[in-house]
Amino acid sequence: MTKNSQGTGQTITITREGLLDGSLIRAARLRAPPGTTLLTDAEIEASLDTTLASLPPGEDAWLFGYGSLMWNPAIRFAERLPARVRGWHRGYCLWLPLGRGTPDNPGLMLALDRGGRCAGVALRIRAAEARNELLLAWRREMFTGAYTARWVRAETGHGTVRAVTFVANRHHPRYAGRLDEAVIAARIALAAGPLGSCATYLAETIAALHALGLNDRGLERLQRRIGPRAS
Repeated sequence: MTKNSQGTGQTITITREGLLDGSLIRAARLRAPPGTTLLTDAEIEASLDTTLASLPPGEDAWLFGYGSLMWNPAIRFAERLPARVRGWHRGYCLWLPLGRGTPDNPGLMLALDRGGRCAGVALRIRAAEARNELLLAWRREMFTGAYTARWVRAETGHGTVRAVTFVANRHHPRYAGRLDEAVIAARIALAAGPLGSCATYLAETIAALHALGLNDRGLERLQRRIGPRAS
């Protein structure tokens, strides 16, 4: 870990090792504001098992990523393809008092919300490794309850695959709904926490899309509005 330049203490990097040994989720639980409700390890595994119940035995699993899973998946996968999902769009619709924000200076996090379409990446995980690898993604994304796991149809250059992804839980207290772009830009420009800044996350997400030959005009517009602070 390194010192956070924005004065929030130690900067934490999401790694495969930290997800495997549980140190990342333990650190997040310790940093959670009083009164925060977080899923237990047993609840996280139960959620994963419920989701995987509809995956036919012996079939590889696909995971659709649209944020940091594109540029820091921290899981093993057999194949990585640019992909698009219809019926869901990527947006800053979750308040973030942890990770890349603090209770006094909350950030905003991306999630899939209803309507539109979203470009991202489809990761194929071999059947024999599917539960173990997806458990790492569950520990990373699902412990706050702000996301819901959902199966979607991801269109790739090699056909359409059924993939699991994480969508916004509209019933969660952190759900922000549709915010004005100026509000989003102001929060992204200012917010930072143990995982780094929201501005860096935005820049990394745009760069990952470009590396895949994809783009998101909304994210790029936000980056132009923020200017050098998103670099």
